[in-house]
Amino acid sequence: MRFQPTQSPQEKAEAFLQVAAEFQLGDLATESNHPKTRELSVLAQENLHRAVEVLREVDLDALAMFAERLSSLTKLNQAIRQTLAHGNRIYLCGCGATGRLSLSLEYLWRQTWRGSAREDQVRSFMAGGDTALVHALEGFEDYPAFGERQLKEAGFQPGDLLISCTEGGETPFVIGATESAAASSGPKPFFLYCNPDEILSRKVERSRRVLENPRIEKINLYVGPMALAGSTRMQASTVLMMAVGLGLFFENPSQMQAAFEDYRDHFATLDLSDLPNFIAAEAKVYQQGGHLLYHAEDLAIAVFTDTTERAPTFSLPAFDNQKFPTGKHSLSYVVIDSARSASESWLKLLGRSARPLNWGAEYPKTNDDYLAGFDFGPQGEAYRCRTIPGTHAHFRIEFRGQDLCWSLQDLQAEIPADVGHPLFGHLLLKQLLNIHSTLIMGRLGRYRLNFMTWVVPTNGKLVDRATRYVQWLLAEEKIKGISYEEIVRELFRQEAELKVGESVVLKTAAALAGKIHGL
Repeated sequence: MRFQPTQSPQEKAEAFLQVAAEFQLGDLATESNHPKTRELSVLAQENLHRAVEVLREVDLDALAMFAERLSSLTKLNQAIRQTLAHGNRIYLCGCGATGRLSLSLEYLWRQTWRGSAREDQVRSFMAGGDTALVHALEGFEDYPAFGERQLKEAGFQPGDLLISCTEGGETPFVIGATESAAASSGPKPFFLYCNPDEILSRKVERSRRVLENPRIEKINLYVGPMALAGSTRMQASTVLMMAVGLGLFFENPSQMQAAFEDYRDHFATLDLSDLPNFIAAEAKVYQQGGHLLYHAEDLAIAVFTDTTERAPTFSLPAFDNQKFPTGKHSLSYVVIDSARSASESWLKLLGRSARPLNWGAEYPKTNDDYLAGFDFGPQGEAYRCRTIPGTHAHFRIEFRGQDLCWSLQDLQAEIPADVGHPLFGHLLLKQLLNIHSTLIMGRLGRYRLNFMTWVVPTNGKLVDRATRYVQWLLAEEKIKGISYEEIVRELFRQEAELKVGESVVLKTAAALAGKIHGL
């Protein structure tokens, strides 16, 4: 749902409560806490080497579960091959993390087929348009009609194939796009998700519609809880990117199987002993009040995906927009050194020109002029250094031969990355950055145990998640008798008074506990 700036905290709360049943998703596996990471925030502070290995172990568990479902990708692989052979297009759809993985896959496709007739046969779109790759657009994921509208505006035609990804299996935007494609006369759309069918059917009516629709091909890629509860940018988006990427880039199931197994074995045996030093060093930059510039070229979209997703996950300022400054600055920024202008930085980032939605004054962040305010070339670096006082550390990530090379201050690491197809190079960097950034945020105190207590309630799912985390914190203090509705109302009251550097979840829990104790 989309909250209006003019709404009072009470009006926002009542608007959410009217539709809260649609977003109460605590029973879903992707929202549960993982037993192996129960002490993650403690490990992030006290034992980084163990923390890295625990997160790798959870990733490997997810890949093991994915291996059991590889055969379910055969039909997807065949549908892709048939669509391409007929000269039609593949459309990739997602929201948030799944939207970013869709754009990443289009980038990889365009790099693979640059200059050939096939280059434009794969197109992606995410809720909110390309701007949402680097700056989350609030509320877009909650509207099925937006998914249908963006599918049509992206150029979807009869004969084209839609592949939709939603980690939870319940995102209204993705469902809207999928149901629209299913109503066309073309091939059945594919719907990929990571929660058990029985729970989705019982708890979420819109998901039940999809699961019961014979015109939609369903692929369940259940991999259990996330390493950080609800943080589907991690294991769920990894297996979804793996699944669609295997279907796109490999000709048949046997090739898919062999390529996956090689990558899994490589990741399992990789020496990650350098990673804790980089985690501690980047965290120290922020702890000392500094900021960081990631420098990337061909890997820019993978770096963007991780850095963008830190903002809504850990209540951090989003990337700066030079044309529409807010006075808040993201802790990190991404620089593509070879880009000579803002438009060229988008071209290098996406492998094509940017595609903002241009939905007018009602949705100003979807428009050309807002997107043009993001410059990821040297000019963007200069703006950051000119505008933000203090230290600006530089972190370079690049491929050199068969190695993935990281450099930060006096740290250097060469990570073996002889993983075959570029898909796996991007997946490897994704998984490493997920571990890296999650543990940085643990050192900064941005979650407790394995709960995202700094989540920002900007849409229906996140309001429910924040409310459930307040319930958990109150239960930890043995406080009972406070209803879901009371928590929602207090959540919006506290959000209206929130200061920079405060968690609305922690403030809400403290306020409610204070009322109980008469403070």
